[in-house]
Amino acid sequence: MALPDSNNKSTGNIVSFKVYSNTGKSSEIKGLAPEIKYYENLLSNSITFTAVVADTGGLDPENKKPMPGILDGLPIRGGEKTDLIIEDAYKNKLSFIGDKSFYVNRIKAADPGTQKDLYFLDFCSLEFLKNEQTRIIKRYDIKISEAVKKILTDPPPFGLGTKKETVIDETGVPYNFIGNQWKPFHVCTWLASRSAPTKSINQAAGYFFYETYDGFQFRSIDLLMEQEPTKKYLYTNSTQTKPGFEPIQDMYIEKDMDLQQKLILGTYANRTLYFDTFAFEWVSRPYDISEQQGGLSLAGADLDYVAEQFRQTPTRFMTRVLDNGWLPVGKKAEEQLSTWKGQPKQPVFDAPKLMSQTIMRYNQLYSVKTNITIRGDFTLRAGQTVYCEFPDLQDDIARRPNQQTSGKYMIASLCHRITPKDCLTSLTLVRDSYSK
Repeated sequence: MALPDSNNKSTGNIVSFKVYSNTGKSSEIKGLAPEIKYYENLLSNSITFTAVVADTGGLDPENKKPMPGILDGLPIRGGEKTDLIIEDAYKNKLSFIGDKSFYVNRIKAADPGTQKDLYFLDFCSLEFLKNEQTRIIKRYDIKISEAVKKILTDPPPFGLGTKKETVIDETGVPYNFIGNQWKPFHVCTWLASRSAPTKSINQAAGYFFYETYDGFQFRSIDLLMEQEPTKKYLYTNSTQTKPGFEPIQDMYIEKDMDLQQKLILGTYANRTLYFDTFAFEWVSRPYDISEQQGGLSLAGADLDYVAEQFRQTPTRFMTRVLDNGWLPVGKKAEEQLSTWKGQPKQPVFDAPKLMSQTIMRYNQLYSVKTNITIRGDFTLRAGQTVYCEFPDLQDDIARRPNQQTSGKYMIASLCHRITPKDCLTSLTLVRDSYSK
C-alpha cells in the first residue's frame, strides 16, 4: 500500500459524484458536496452513504440558461442512479459504478435559501430497493448456505438477482423451509440465526448476513474471529509511534461491561421450554456458558470473566415449538410420507442444540465495544479483525501495553468521512472476551 502524501496526510478526494436523472439528464455534483459519509455494518443488510449538498444552482449545459438547483433542475425525486468514486490519502479507491452504483433513497433536512439550498441525500444499493419488490415463495430442502446463495442470485420473482459477489461460509446441516412470502433480506437474516459452520456444528452457531464493498456476506461469527488481524493500531494520547502500527487519533469505550443487561439476555445461563408437537409434551433445556468453553474462536482468553455466582442460575426463560416431523424431504407427497415414516421425530431445526448457542454468541460478541478514529483507510471492511494496543495505567513514560484490553477486535461497523479538510475512518470494534 502506498504511503500517503507527506504534505497532505489526512485528506481524501471525491473523484466523481454523478447523478443520473430519470428524465435522461445527468449532473456531476462533487463540487456541491462538502461532506460524504459511507457506512458498513455487521447488523445491516446493505451498504449506504449520505452526502451533504450545498446547492447554488448554475447553468443548464444544453441551453446555457440559468438553472435551478439540482433537486428541481435535474430533477431528483427518488430512485436516481448515482455513480460515486472516492479516494483516501493512500490512493485506495472505492468505486461504485455499474452493478455497484447507488440510488437516491431519501432527501431530508432541507434548508432552502435564496442563494443556496442545503440538504442531505441518502443513497442505497439497488438490492436494498429490489428487496422491497421481491417475496420468497419457494420451498428449500438444501443446506442453508446453498439456499442463501440461491435467494441472493436467482432472478426475480424467486430471488434478488444480484450480480454482486457473494461470500458465504458453508453451513453444516440441511434445513427445510418455505419462504412464507418474506423479503429476501429478512429470510437471509432469519437463516443466519439458525446456522452453524461445518467444522463445529455443536458449539459455534451464529452467522451474520451483511453487505460490504466486496459484496454480500453470509459469514460464521466463529470463522470471522479466526481471521488474522489485517491492521495494527496504537493509541498513546501522545506523539509516540511504533513500527508497524497506525496511530489512533481518538477513542472512547462505548461499552466495557453491563452485567445486568447480560443477565437479562440470558448470556451466561438460560432455560428454554420446548413443546414437542409430535410427542405432545414439554421438553426443558437448561443452558450455561460453560458449554461453549474450548469450542469457540475468541478474541481473548476465555468467556468466564464474571463471578461464578452470576452464572449458576438461569436469568432468561424462553418457550419454543419444536418442528419434529415437519416438512419431510421429497418432491411428491408419497416421497415425503416415506421420509417421515423412516424418521418421524427428525427435527427440521435442532433448536435445543443451536438456538441457545446462537443467542449466547450474538450477545457475547458485543460484550466490549470500543470506538476509534483513524486516518481514512478504504481497505478496511466490516467483519475484518484488527489488532489494537492500548496503554497501561502507570507512571512510567514508556508505558507498556494493557495486557487485558489490547488484542484482537472485530470491526462491527465503519464510517468513511470525506470533507475538503480531512478524510477519516471511524470504527466500532467489538470483542467477546478479555486477554490474560
